[in-house]
Amino acid sequence: MNKQKAITLAITGASGAPYALRLIEQLANYYEHCYLMLSSAARVVLATECDIQVKKAPSVVEKELTEQLGLKEGYIQAFSNDNWMSPVASGSSAPKQMIICPCSTGTLSAIANGASDNLIERAADVVLKERGQLLLVPRETPYNTIHLQNMTRLSEVGATILPASPGFYNQPNSIDDLIDFVVARILDHLDLDHKLGHRWGYSGN
Repeated sequence: MNKQKAITLAITGASGAPYALRLIEQLANYYEHCYLMLSSAARVVLATECDIQVKKAPSVVEKELTEQLGLKEGYIQAFSNDNWMSPVASGSSAPKQMIICPCSTGTLSAIANGASDNLIERAADVVLKERGQLLLVPRETPYNTIHLQNMTRLSEVGATILPASPGFYNQPNSIDDLIDFVVARILDHLDLDHKLGHRWGYSGN
């Protein structure tokens, strides 16, 4: 398989860190590099939900996640949230595809209102202005009207809102199956061929 060069992934402080870790693993099958950013709250969620202590220094993030997930060295390229010289900060060098998974409603609001106060927000703004592909995976319940208005606003400018809402028609047997359902939908929207789970109405192998 000929891999694409890079994709941008941001992890923010909504619940759902296992989705992000599984996604990182899967994206390694299709991209040479994963440009990664973590919010401060994301580190808290990773520690709480996955028992992974991720320090702030990008080099430490790369080392810890590479070892934890058994990935090829150099695949994860992490950037601090104030690194304005990173490739994701400019339309001249940023990948055309970006995922925020999970996406907190705070990050959702900032992007919807054009804020670029940190690198995650700036990277998302770059993808939108360059008419790239921005996938946002919110994990919140219930949504209030402000959340819904922000989602509508982003959808209107081309972002894809893909809530972490696993289905049950494939009769999941484990939490891993539920995680794979959501990750599979993300891969679908990136137009990547995969074999995570069964599709609706398809009984083949």
